[in-house]
Amino acid sequence: MVNYDLAILGGGPGGYVAAIRGAQLGLKTCIIEKDKLGGICLNWGCIPTKALLKNAEVYNTIKNADKYGIKVDKIAVDFPANIKRSRDVSNRLSKGIEFLMKKNKITHIYGMGKLTSKTTIETNSSKKKEKVNAKKIIIATGARPKSFPGMEIDGKRVISSKEAMMLNTPPKKMIIIGSGAIGSEFAYYYNEFGTEVHLVEMMDRILPVEDEDISKEVASNLKKSGIKISLGTKVSQIESLKTKVKVHTEKDDKKEILEGDLALLAVGVTGNIEKIGLENLGITTANGAIKINEFNQTNIQNIYAIGDVSGPPWLAHLASAQGHVAADHAAGHETKPVDYSNIPSCTYCQPQVGSLGMTETQAKEKGHDVKVGKFSFQASGKAMAVGNTTGFVKLVFDGKYGDLLGAHIVGSEATEIIAELGVAKALETTWEDIAMTVHAHPTLSEAVMEAAMDAFGLAIHQ
Repeated sequence: MVNYDLAILGGGPGGYVAAIRGAQLGLKTCIIEKDKLGGICLNWGCIPTKALLKNAEVYNTIKNADKYGIKVDKIAVDFPANIKRSRDVSNRLSKGIEFLMKKNKITHIYGMGKLTSKTTIETNSSKKKEKVNAKKIIIATGARPKSFPGMEIDGKRVISSKEAMMLNTPPKKMIIIGSGAIGSEFAYYYNEFGTEVHLVEMMDRILPVEDEDISKEVASNLKKSGIKISLGTKVSQIESLKTKVKVHTEKDDKKEILEGDLALLAVGVTGNIEKIGLENLGITTANGAIKINEFNQTNIQNIYAIGDVSGPPWLAHLASAQGHVAADHAAGHETKPVDYSNIPSCTYCQPQVGSLGMTETQAKEKGHDVKVGKFSFQASGKAMAVGNTTGFVKLVFDGKYGDLLGAHIVGSEATEIIAELGVAKALETTWEDIAMTVHAHPTLSEAVMEAAMDAFGLAIHQ
């Protein structure tokens, strides 16, 4: 048995960040991972999907090059090369994480891990079994796509996001169940490459966790691009047949069967809490996730849980932040808990979405005297120059004190612009601080300044 100060079960964006932070604080650290380092995010989620989406954006630009005064003849798509670029990016980054483990003198143990006591993990690989003893343990086992009875993923006709990013050719018709970030992104991607896409959502709008105005804007643009959207529609069963799928839907007591080549199930994830020894130790779980406190401790104080296995929101950057907190706390370092009110959420379809904090509705429900500022990219000189004026910036302020309650952006580069608002909210800036901060011209981020002015009736350019 090898002794460590810190052992981490899982090598995703939460686990490997926790490992590096622990090593930085002088802890003898190991990380246990059966697959490539980087987890779902780096290997099968965030990174490869963004590579695919960039491919779709480039294709769209080429198809519409004439509006920039450029004539392009005979456009051809090499779809396997499209997929290969995505995989190459992921593989390169995974090797980078391996380098960081060596650089920080972190032991990488290949294999499955299972807790056998409060301080012991038994690892099992194809080559050998071994035991690890650690004073502190961080569980970072991630999550997997959720499925329901009658809607099981078979990897052939009923697929998850993993299979969706590995198809050899675009299907003629794809039915996507769930219109959150994953569903909306793949709807945009496959529609761009010629697939007839039908997006099915049980709620009354797509991207249901976003501000209502944002959802409407994205839905409008997806529909303009040819994507069919069914809202308030429940899926009761998916039949996986030899050459097609049948998706049984219900809306307002009316039943309908949708047919397609493939069905992509994008209805969320559930934590990987099975077969890792939680039950034997009495670690508390609820709704497919491990329960944690503000420092990411479980009900057993020396055992922590971070990332998707600890529940929503299921975001890689939150997992990394939690990993930092857990490692600091495990090392006895002064620790500041994650501010869950200021976690950015991003969707990378076109138009992009970046948001944080309260929606307008949430702010009103909490009793704030709400002031809302909006600035359309149609009035932005930079947006006109780059040829993409879709969308707007919407900022939600408290009218009494002027502090920022929420920020919601839809449009080109929204996922980049949102970071400015995260800093602003963290520093408790007011509308005036944002409005009077000089923004470079011409930039898309000027829309943030203009939206802040608009909230209090001072907009200059609209």
